[in-house]
Amino acid sequence: MDGVNRCWSDQCSTMAWCILGAAVLMLSLGVDGAGGGSYVAAVYEHRVIRNLQPKVLLSRQEALEHMNKNLDVYEEQAAAAAKQGAHIIVFPEDGIHGFNFSRESIAGYLETVPDPTTVSWNPCSDPARFPNTEVLHRLSCMAKNNSLYLVANMPGREDCDAQTTPCPPDGRYQFNTNVVFSANGTLVARYRKRNLYFEFEFDTPADPQLITFDTPFAGRFGLFTCFDILFYNPAVELVEKLGVRQLIFPTAWMNQLPLLAAVQFHRSFSYATGTSLLSANIRTDTLGMTGSGIFSPWETLHHHAGAGEPEAGRLLVKTLPVLDSLRPDLRPHNPPLPRPFSGDQEPQHCLRGGDECQNTVPEGWGRLEEPAAPSSPFKAEMMYDSFTMVLVEGSEGYLSVCDNALCCHLQFRRRTAPQELYALAAFDGLHVVHGTYYVQACALVRCSGPTPQTCGAEIDHADTLLDFRLMGNFSTPHVFPSVLGSHMQLERPDHSGWGGRGFYMSCRELERGLVTAALYGRAYDRDHTHTAAGGSDMNV
Repeated sequence: MDGVNRCWSDQCSTMAWCILGAAVLMLSLGVDGAGGGSYVAAVYEHRVIRNLQPKVLLSRQEALEHMNKNLDVYEEQAAAAAKQGAHIIVFPEDGIHGFNFSRESIAGYLETVPDPTTVSWNPCSDPARFPNTEVLHRLSCMAKNNSLYLVANMPGREDCDAQTTPCPPDGRYQFNTNVVFSANGTLVARYRKRNLYFEFEFDTPADPQLITFDTPFAGRFGLFTCFDILFYNPAVELVEKLGVRQLIFPTAWMNQLPLLAAVQFHRSFSYATGTSLLSANIRTDTLGMTGSGIFSPWETLHHHAGAGEPEAGRLLVKTLPVLDSLRPDLRPHNPPLPRPFSGDQEPQHCLRGGDECQNTVPEGWGRLEEPAAPSSPFKAEMMYDSFTMVLVEGSEGYLSVCDNALCCHLQFRRRTAPQELYALAAFDGLHVVHGTYYVQACALVRCSGPTPQTCGAEIDHADTLLDFRLMGNFSTPHVFPSVLGSHMQLERPDHSGWGGRGFYMSCRELERGLVTAALYGRAYDRDHTHTAAGGSDMNV
């Protein structure tokens, strides 16, 4: 699935989107040019060779034999990426060792990963410096032999005094760890995952840090892992506090429609934050795991394995513009950087059902009229949350639905006969299943069947062509827009941003049936303290 089908737009609604439109034109004309403010990125979606008895303790030698099978694949893909000119390659979370271990059974897989800010070490050149670091040695040599930066995920350890709090009783910390090697094999970055998701085998770092590393080809990159993307720290904090605009994202992500499929949300994150996101996922069909991509604010190269597609890995390679604002020398011809979560206004609250909820609209839509009398609101479960919904009926119209303080508004026109059932859905509350975090969401979703009870269920295909404008009076500035077409095709809104009394997006002339259009808001300041809970990322 290469590229993004952009919804048709008659004019730019805000200066920010005019800039984005100009940027797309510049990229299409090749203005950035190889070597003129661009670099080549690669991500590999890996069909991990798993330990089928992960709760059974293995010796170090047995664990190495298992990991080497996956590292053999990594070596092949690193060489293939290098042949295509890649400057950097990203491998997924859990790709070397697998998942679903206990704290005890993962012990044979652990390696000590020194802090590169205090220790300068090239494992390929100096393999005996630290004992039991065979995986680090192989990764380092992959980077060195192929002259590229390499990012991988592995289980790390740090010994401590079991008699001293908070050292665990077994005398070691165990971390879900990303490692980065430079093109000469030097270890240049180490990131320990902050937001664990059902990972009892790992500890949460006591001193979580924002981790970045510099490269000669594109400047600065930031690191985080999988579940981290749903939280302010570190994902959004890297962007807003440090100004990082290029992000590395190893993940082991189970797709969950209609709002959190991998390519859907990861593309939305890149779009909303104005960043490039290099996202490498696992391929495991029995767990619904697929979806990797190289995302920029303007365009994307992504892969989501379709039904019946052979279960195999997939290498993606794409040229990207340099976005590091601290290195203007590396981006001489690139467009201005889009602002994260950009808009002309700060978010404002509106009265439920009142005229204050009306929003200004992009030219061509006309002024919104009072909503037609919709069918009665109903409750339906979606993504384990109780959404308030109304059916989207007829060929065109305007309707609203509210959940707690959030009001969502939809103006729509169907370009095909109304056969498939759709609903406008709103949720304003604390999500408490498989993690605890506060969500405000407005979504236009295709129902999986002909009755309201099927609205909110997972479905990945649609035939209905819809023009729409979706708006909500969000109380959070952190809103992630996404438009998902039939069979996991990604669309991009014509317009989006703050306007009138809320955040909106609009889209016309979709080329494929609409599965989901969503404004997914995260109210980070309203999250409750969350803890990990048994298993690993794949047990959603």
